Amino acid sequence: MTTTQILPASALPPRTGAVRVFSCLRQVRRALLPLLVTMSVAFAVPAAARGPEAIADLTAEVMDAVVNISASETRTVARRRDVPPPIPGAPFGDLFDEFRQRREKEPPRGPRGSESAGSGFVVDPSGIIVTNSHVIGEANDITVVFTDGAKRKAEVVGRDDKLDLAVLRVKADKPLKAVKFGDSAKLRIGDWVVAIGNPFGLGGSVTAGIVSASSRDIEQGPYDDYIQTDAAINRGNSGGPLFNLAGEVVGINTAILSPTGGSVGIGFAVPAELAGPTVAQLREFGETRRGWLGVRIQSIDEDAAEALGLPRAEGALVASVDESGPATGSDIKAGDVIVRYNGRPVKEPRDLSRNVAATAVGTKVEVTVLRDGKERKVSVTLGRLEDSEKSAARDAESAPEASSGAKALGLDLSELDDELRQQYSLREGATGVVVVGVDPASPASDKDIVAGDVIVEVAQVPVATAAEVERRIEALRKEGKKSALLLVAGRDGETRFVAIRLAE
Repeated sequence: MTTTQILPASALPPRTGAVRVFSCLRQVRRALLPLLVTMSVAFAVPAAARGPEAIADLTAEVMDAVVNISASETRTVARRRDVPPPIPGAPFGDLFDEFRQRREKEPPRGPRGSESAGSGFVVDPSGIIVTNSHVIGEANDITVVFTDGAKRKAEVVGRDDKLDLAVLRVKADKPLKAVKFGDSAKLRIGDWVVAIGNPFGLGGSVTAGIVSASSRDIEQGPYDDYIQTDAAINRGNSGGPLFNLAGEVVGINTAILSPTGGSVGIGFAVPAELAGPTVAQLREFGETRRGWLGVRIQSIDEDAAEALGLPRAEGALVASVDESGPATGSDIKAGDVIVRYNGRPVKEPRDLSRNVAATAVGTKVEVTVLRDGKERKVSVTLGRLEDSEKSAARDAESAPEASSGAKALGLDLSELDDELRQQYSLREGATGVVVVGVDPASPASDKDIVAGDVIVEVAQVPVATAAEVERRIEALRKEGKKSALLLVAGRDGETRFVAIRLAE
């Protein structure tokens, strides 16, 4: 409680000069206070922080180019078998006979179908529409609904499941409103974007937000490089456009991160930088025609970087070179670290995969590799990556225990012979030292080395006996190395580099 003391008038002190000055300043403050408040609000909340003022104009400009997509798949249901008549004298025969008669009166079953709904947008006035591949699925009946309510049947021009894109075509009796792809590479974190689509079947829904992150890898495909946005994206927004404030499509809304199925402020869009060239290929060829370098690559961890003498754990480590691939005739070798591709830096394997895939087949490219601490520039003419090409998974099946051979790095090793080739189903041409046992508490076990793997090189020096492996490991220790870089071949012949920490 505040206590107020009341003093008689006669008790007030005399008005001194200092008091009079203070009184004048107080009057000035009262006069300037409204102006100061207005100025402080204006400076505290910049115009950009209050959001763009042109979203309504932008929406009116592009809305007619955004469409709703309904896709249905009709499957023929196999005709059910008639119930055979009961065997004379069989128990419960009268009940089976009643059941058979009731089934015969039922109408025959028709075909069953499944439906999905999503969004899309027109990129050519003649009737070319872009959406997600998962929106149309395996549908045999696709309907596009425009903002004026018009419905048109669509046919599939081409699709690409790796980027989750599909191109459709509708017959248009007049030019359609179309939008263009923008430069998604110019997007900055914090830039405003607008999503338009068909969430939960509510067509023509507009949401706005910012680019909250870029280059997201959400492990949906080999070329993940998603734009992350907090603009509300929900089920049904898939395939819809993500616009910048210039009305250009900078992304295609594809996925959301949500424990509930609704928007929690994290949505992902395929950037136009990747979508544009893919859409162009689908329109021209009905399929993708991606570049192919012909090397198998892997990421570099801190142990591998130390073993290779790299200043940072960056680049794409070449694990093997495809014998029939474009790089075979070049100077790229297993153990090289690719650090640049056509002048673009390669910080991780997906940088290389994405850039190679986006390069036209037959293009001569320059690849910069690090070998023995020195940079080399290699020219390669790209081939074509076939969609049917598969990367076989290593057989990690546990092998029978064996105790022969010498121990190194927690491994039981043995020279290759016909018996071990047969036991582990190794390829006829396999060379190196076979792993016949792994200590489960060893660093090698942590790096997924299993019995049946073959050590081909240690620190990029070929080995043929267990003794050679031990000598190479000991030499690395004497050189002060903290990790040993092994080239390991799986049972299927696929090679990979593994950096194993050396015991102190």
